[in-house]
Amino acid sequence: MITSLYPVLMCENLEATANFFIENFQFRETFRSDWYISLKNIESDFELAFIDSKHGTVPQAYQSKASGLIINIEVDNVDCLYEELRQQEEMEFLLPIKSEDFGQRHFIVEAPGSILVDIIQVIPPSEDFVANYLGGEDE
Repeated sequence: MITSLYPVLMCENLEATANFFIENFQFRETFRSDWYISLKNIESDFELAFIDSKHGTVPQAYQSKASGLIINIEVDNVDCLYEELRQQEEMEFLLPIKSEDFGQRHFIVEAPGSILVDIIQVIPPSEDFVANYLGGEDE
């Protein structure tokens, strides 16, 4: 039986990466060492962790920072969070806020270490995409 599932991202700057999620997305530390930081969201049980990519527990052939990765964070009010984050001069927006026909209003920012964070609010999809949704708990 699975009791937990969460991503652990390999990174080069643990402190900066963890602080990005603490300061902008309401995470708190649940464990800290000089090579690993674990976070939990204040409002939910969602977890996220970071490991020094050069740590001995990472197989040598894979000791590099995470790449080709997008973390999706779904929120209740994406426009409100977008306006809050726009006030931060250091925040880099890679995709400005927009609504998509496939059922998302979102924007993408960059966390330290070139980690993409897609901030999403689910919206009704266009008629072209309604059939792509395969049901779920309501069926």
